[in-house]
Amino acid sequence: MALIVQKYGGTSVGTVDRIEKIAHKIDAFRDKGDDLVVVVSAMSGETNRLLELAEAVHPHVRGRELDVLLSTGEQVTIALLSMALNRLGCPARSYTGSQVHILTDNVFNKARIRTIEQEKIRADIERGCVVVVAGFQGVDEQGNITTLGRGGSDTTAVALAAALKADECQIYTDVEGVYTTDPRVVGEARRLDRITFEEMLEMASLGSKVLQIRSVEFAGKYNVPLRVLSSFVEGPGTLITLEDEHMEDALISGIAFSRDEAQLTITGVPDHPGVAYRIIGAVSDLNVEVDMIVQNVGADDTTDFTFTVHRNDYERSLAGLQTAATELNAREVRGDTKIAKVSLVGVGMRSHAGIASKMFGALGKEGINILMISTSEIKISVIIQEKYLELAVRALHDAFELARHPKDRVDTANP
Repeated sequence: MALIVQKYGGTSVGTVDRIEKIAHKIDAFRDKGDDLVVVVSAMSGETNRLLELAEAVHPHVRGRELDVLLSTGEQVTIALLSMALNRLGCPARSYTGSQVHILTDNVFNKARIRTIEQEKIRADIERGCVVVVAGFQGVDEQGNITTLGRGGSDTTAVALAAALKADECQIYTDVEGVYTTDPRVVGEARRLDRITFEEMLEMASLGSKVLQIRSVEFAGKYNVPLRVLSSFVEGPGTLITLEDEHMEDALISGIAFSRDEAQLTITGVPDHPGVAYRIIGAVSDLNVEVDMIVQNVGADDTTDFTFTVHRNDYERSLAGLQTAATELNAREVRGDTKIAKVSLVGVGMRSHAGIASKMFGALGKEGINILMISTSEIKISVIIQEKYLELAVRALHDAFELARHPKDRVDTANP
């Protein structure tokens, strides 16, 4: 008998009909003898509807009252799913985050989980109940309702699996697993049988929307086996786990990409110690996260800085950089919002050379100019013009033969 934590996203529970189908799926699992804790999101579109209501009453509202409002979405789902399970003769009991006492810090709208009380859950499991928990929410030490931010239900599920020492945490969504890249861009994209926590974390941070980043961090930290499956199609999904000896079969596991990029450049800055801090600090002080950075030193004792930010932060960053440019007597500030980031991810890079040159060759063959480059032990990211994004992803997918199983590929370590 195994203890499984399952999570169903908004699409999976988007209608009463789908909730009933999920109830049948859960009942079938229970018939196999497994103990189940189920975490659910709000019904598809419900969180956005609640946000629109809040905006209508108080534009740009944040804080405690918004969390009180948003937490109601999941409360509807846990009640409906528990009703559907009980109707099937499958004992079920629902809990909000505060009822099961998922203790968080007091950062409203983006709280972090501290501890989870297990007594109620374990008592219900012992009685043969399926425990249905509202994702995305918790409670702080003062009893205030908190929410975990977008995608927080994934984090709730992984945190529960870690606390309960579950055998596996299964994330059910509208895709059949983690793919080598987005199948909407590359029709031949292949579902991965398994991927490491490290690779999944890179892919999530680089643009893959399958899993929320914090949930992958949590799973890796506590070594919770994580499996991504489809709510609508039966299959093995993708197992996310620790690296093992089989992981080196694949040099590249996947290609992640992001369209939400913007580039900023400041030129003609005096090449003096502390200048980099003054430039990047002017943007960081606006609570903007800087991603890739390139510095070029000129022959006239000046330097140029180019860096990227999220496109939503572009206008604020541009204003901050222009202020810094005036103070530093820089030559020019310019920006570009028509860029995109494409990244190769794979633990196999650790033990194989030639990946970067093969990547650059494939892009060059398609006439795609590389604007910036960033590397780490298991990833290579490039900034290119946005209009070439899909062409770049397809070219790289072909160059590294990602549509084929690693054992069937030719040696791609050398171009």
